[in-house]
Amino acid sequence: MAAAVMENKLKVFRAKHNLTQEQLAEKIGVSRQTVNAIEANKYLPSLGLAFKTAKLFKTKIEELFIYQGENDED
Repeated sequence: MAAAVMENKLKVFRAKHNLTQEQLAEKIGVSRQTVNAIEANKYLPSLGLAFKTAKLFKTKIEELFIYQGENDED
């Protein structure tokens, strides 16, 4: 089954807005560990969380989360 390969600019946007992981987590309603995992590309956020985060930064989802295609893993 092929898995989606995603990258994100969450850390960049967070830094531009002078937010810590903890502050961002509070604003979007998740734990700091979740923010850390998203930034490290170890966790894909739900569509709802992606929209909420993009709205917070007043940007499009595509600017924040970049789809790289699929990784074929057997």
